[in-house]
Parts: sequence; C-alpha cells; structure tokens
Amino acid sequence: MNYRKVFYWSITVALGGFLFGLDTAVISGCERTIQELWQLSDAMTGQMVAMALYGTIIGAVFGGLPAEKMGRKITLFWIAMLYLVSALGCSMSPDVTWLMFFRFIGGLSVGASSVVAPMYIAEISPTEKRGQFTALFQFNIVFGILIAYFSNWLIGTDDPGNWRWMLGIVAVPSLVFVILILSVPESPRWLAVKKGNTAEALRILNLVNPATAQQSLQDMMVLSGEKPHASNLREFFASRYRFPIWLAFLFAFFNQVSGINAVIYYAPRIFEDAGLAASSALLSSVGIGVINLLFTMLGLFWIDKFGRRFLMYIGSVGYIVSLSAVAFVFFSGASGGMTVPILLFVFIAAHAVGQGAVIWVFISEIFPNQVRSYGNSLGSSTHWVFAALIAASFPWLAGRFGQGPIFAFFAVMMVFQLLFVWKMMPETKGVSLEDIEKSLSDQ
Repeated sequence: MNYRKVFYWSITVALGGFLFGLDTAVISGCERTIQELWQLSDAMTGQMVAMALYGTIIGAVFGGLPAEKMGRKITLFWIAMLYLVSALGCSMSPDVTWLMFFRFIGGLSVGASSVVAPMYIAEISPTEKRGQFTALFQFNIVFGILIAYFSNWLIGTDDPGNWRWMLGIVAVPSLVFVILILSVPESPRWLAVKKGNTAEALRILNLVNPATAQQSLQDMMVLSGEKPHASNLREFFASRYRFPIWLAFLFAFFNQVSGINAVIYYAPRIFEDAGLAASSALLSSVGIGVINLLFTMLGLFWIDKFGRRFLMYIGSVGYIVSLSAVAFVFFSGASGGMTVPILLFVFIAAHAVGQGAVIWVFISEIFPNQVRSYGNSLGSSTHWVFAALIAASFPWLAGRFGQGPIFAFFAVMMVFQLLFVWKMMPETKGVSLEDIEKSLSDQ
C-alpha cells in the first residue's frame, strides 16, 4: 500500500478545501468596513456576503457535470483558475457591484470544489483510510478559516482600505493550487466506469495498492455492467437511489441549520453584540479558528477508528448543549464578557468533531460510482442553498428579533439531527464503496 503517494494526491486536491475555508471566512473581518465604506443597509450587507453563497449553489448544482463528462482532474484545474480570478477581482473592485460579481465567481469555485474534491479523494483512497483521507478536505477548510481569521487580525481595520488586502490574499494559495493540481492522476473509478479506460485505471490502482488493484477494478466493472456508462438525471432519481438521496439531503440540511455558517461569517458581529470591543471580537474569531482546527484533527483521527455515527452522536449532543446555552444568555441579557465566545467555542468543537469531520466523507461514500457526481452535487447544493438563506437573512433577523430566538431555533433543529443519526444514518466505516452501493441499493 502506497499511503505516501495517495496522501500527496489527497492533500493536493484538498487545497480546494483550504481555498474554500479561506474564501468563506475572510469576508468576516471586513464586512462592516465595506458596509460603512459604501453606506450599505443591513439587508444589502447580507446580500453582499451571501453573493458568494449564491455562487456556491450554482457551482454545487452544476459542478458534477464537468466532473462527469471531462473528469475530476480537469474540473479541479478550472476550479483553481476561478479561485484565482475571484481573489484578484475582489481585491480590485471599484464598487459593491463588482465586488458582488467577483464574490459570485469565487462562490462558483467553492461550490464546485465541495462536489469534486471529496469525490476524487474518496475514489482514489483505500477503504481502511478513506475516512481520514477524504476528511483532509474538511481539515483544509478549517485550516483556511483559521488562516483567514488570523490574516484579518494581522491586517487589522486601522486603514479603511485594508479590506482589499484581506480579500486579495486568497490569490496566493489559488496560484499554488493551479500549479499542483497538474501533478495528480485522474480518478481510476471515473476512467473505468465512465471512459472504459481500464488499462489506465489499473495502472493508477496499482500505484495505490498492487495487491488489491485487480480485484478493485473487477468490482467496479461488475457493478457498472462491464461497459462505460454515462448516467443521466432520470437514472439518478430512480427509486433505487431514493435512500442515499434522502441521506444526502438531510445530512446537508442539518449541517446548515446548526447555524455554523452564521457563526463563521458573522463571528465578529455576534461577539460585538455580546459586548466585546471590535479588536477583541476579531481576536476571538481567531479562537474559533483554532478550536475548529484542533477538533477537526481529533475527528480526522477518530473517523476511521470509531466510525461516522459515533462522531455524529458526539457532535449532536454538543450542538444542543452549546446552542441552548447561547440562546439562554442572549434571552437573559447577560451577554457581557467572554460567556458567549466560550459557548461558541464549545459549539465549534462539536461541529468540528461531528458534522464538520463527517459530511464530505459520508456524502462521497453513499452514492454508487455511476451517479456519484450527481449525488455529490445534490448534497453540496442542498448545503449551500441553506447556507445562503441563513447568511443572507442573519443580519436582518438579528437586528429585528435579536440573537436569542435565532440560536434557540438552531438548538431545536439539532434535536432533530440527533433523531436522524439514531434512526436513519448507516455506518460506512471500513466498507468498500462497492459494498456500500450494494447495501444502500437494497434499502
């Protein structure tokens, strides 16, 4: 087993996750500066922030199509190019319209990378390490978020023009991603099932693990009917895939109604509303990034050891406790000091070890080779639709109703997530993608 080579391919592709996190969180340090610069209303500020999320929806919905037709590798290359264009455009935007346009372009790359990168990693990874390798995508997301928060804090808000540096910093890793993605091979499962290029697929499988390469190829071809097969949406929505479709939809839905992106995008605003000064709010946001990274590493270590359901149980309970406590603090009016930041650190820890570590792994596992690109698009686009709704409405809802009712809603939704994990979610730890396909097709 050549773990080193597969790890290199996985961490390279997972740079899409680093850019995902960096691009997602960097706006949190400058959204209020931009609001003041161009005299934007709360509603318009929400739209400016959410414009990237509207792009992620489109990128997630359609990101599976080029991955299906052209392959995973070439799609990832063009995703990297979109990240680069977006970063440069945002940093040089002359007004809010151009800023929103380039944030939309960045959103396209975020949405598409959330479909294609985890799918690629799942398809090249050995069964016993698939959870850890695929979760590298999530690790890089939270590492990108941490770097965004830390970068924002270093750049600071003393100069009203510093927001351009905050947004433009994304161009550097984008260029690195463009260059490195050229060094990874195509997905062997795409080559075998979609193109019928079994010779090249076998060559790559031999690079991963010569002992299992021939058997892996045989399993792929038996399930795909021995011939290259171009699936379509009508086939995807057939009754045999109904259960994995429901799993992907509900998993992604619960991920967002936890409130995670409201906290990521608006952490400084939430902390200021809790009584912290602006500089302390930015520094507390760095704390969120650190906690997110540390507990994602814990989830990365545990996911193939204890399984996906175990992590989701821990995360769900942590969500319910922390969100209920935050809601109580805001309802009681005792939100001064570090109470809210500490509770949100607990919330972030619960997310990182649960939903954060599991979502991209699980969605990439539950769909068959023939329709995995469509399945990942469904899960990712569901995730981003609800992310956009929450990010766009959060400033207005917080201004109108206060933070208490919002966090109470998130807590109630996490009770339903706990029930979902208990009653519906299957365990996929240690099971090959082809065996998962057999078991879920029988549901």
